[in-house]
Amino acid sequence: MLVGAAAVLYVMGGSAFKPGAGPNSLAGLSEGAMKKLTVVSPAPPPAAPFVDAEGKPVTLADFKGQVLVVNLWATWCAPCVAEMPTLAKLQQEFAGQPVKVVAVSVDAAESTDKAKAFIAKHAPLAFYQNPDLKLPFAFSPPAAEFPSTVIYDKTGVQRARLTGDADWSSPEAKKVIETLLKG
Repeated sequence: MLVGAAAVLYVMGGSAFKPGAGPNSLAGLSEGAMKKLTVVSPAPPPAAPFVDAEGKPVTLADFKGQVLVVNLWATWCAPCVAEMPTLAKLQQEFAGQPVKVVAVSVDAAESTDKAKAFIAKHAPLAFYQNPDLKLPFAFSPPAAEFPSTVIYDKTGVQRARLTGDADWSSPEAKKVIETLLKG
């Protein structure tokens, strides 16, 4: 009986120290509009640069201190185009809070004007671009499908991913962001 009690305590105690356990865990939030959300092992953001609307190089580390929703998209990607209004609504929902939707176009350089015009219709999102496709392949593992969304907590650690489109204005998406804001 003593061995059985010790085993129960071991299992209960061990679960309290697992990554992803605790009040800021995203485990269990893969439902509804977030059913494709995958909780991942913590990892730092890639160092690969991309550019802002003025062509200035930026990296994901430049956004540390905010919950980041990094979305890789293109104007030629129908699911990307469909989800962009919901990403704009997510950014609006968390206005004034340390949350940043970083929508990075992977359109070719010759399509920059088209991509800028598209993102301009989805305020308050800012324009970012990575036409050489180095950023998607700098993630570990690579984010080779579009749209792909990688979510970071305020400390700059990767916490979750979602491949494919999603409704980022949904209550389920808001719950993911609110959970990370608590951390």
